[in-house]
Amino acid sequence: MEERSRLVASGNLLQAHSWKGMLETCGITVELRGEALLGGVGELPADLQDVELWVGESQYDQALAQLETLNSVSPKWQCVKCHEINEGNFELCWNCCAERSELIS
Repeated sequence: MEERSRLVASGNLLQAHSWKGMLETCGITVELRGEALLGGVGELPADLQDVELWVGESQYDQALAQLETLNSVSPKWQCVKCHEINEGNFELCWNCCAERSELIS
């Protein structure tokens, strides 16, 4: 059996499951550890309450790269019609519904 490495630890179960699902859709086998320990909040030491994602050594770099893409911030852009500043993840202007246009440097 392949050696496994801890990829990330999080106190947020929803976030851990989201990361796990995203990695699995990329073909990375993920093991979630510590999920059952969250029921002991207040009873267990704080360092035992993290949910951890573990992946095989051969997929570690790929998994890390996938998680890094979640941390990248899309640059904001300015609508050419109404000049409103929009977040980078918007494809349409939130103000006038025009399609995405120029980026702000």
